[in-house]
Amino acid sequence: MKDFGYGDLKDILRGVDAVIPQHPIDANRLGITGWSYGGFMTMWAVTQTNRFAAAVAGAGITNWQSYYGENEIDKWMIPYFGASVYDDPAVYARSSPITFIKSVKTPTLVVVGQFDAECPASQSFEFWHALKTLNIPTSLVVYEGEGHQFQAPKHRLDVNLRMIDWFSQRLQPSSKAK
Repeated sequence: MKDFGYGDLKDILRGVDAVIPQHPIDANRLGITGWSYGGFMTMWAVTQTNRFAAAVAGAGITNWQSYYGENEIDKWMIPYFGASVYDDPAVYARSSPITFIKSVKTPTLVVVGQFDAECPASQSFEFWHALKTLNIPTSLVVYEGEGHQFQAPKHRLDVNLRMIDWFSQRLQPSSKAK
């Protein structure tokens, strides 16, 4: 409670740290990706650490304050944040990637469905716009007619191909600066 994202990122980084010495992994060529809550965690991770050389954020949340009023499933948030956004906006800002956007150095591809009601496209647009404004390599793809879970096979395939391409271009040896 009141620690949204923080503990999860510690767990992710501990997992990465545990795997690296046991396998042939180049710690300078790590990527991170996720969808929905994983999209939020991807956005969160790149605002909290520069350990990842590339990221793909799918249907994420960048601003918990505005998200609260953009969806009809806000009741789940109160137990995690400890109050509604109207009673304690600061706790929502504390866990919002947009609050820490100026820390981002990681090239990030952002993808979302046009009609996503669970993680509205406006959240992805806000994150992408901030990265673009800060000259962080980024791209935004909004899939026409799609919601939170893509239905069209061509869109599901396109997301995967774009993700493979994004990581392939940025996770090559000596590519961390791209």
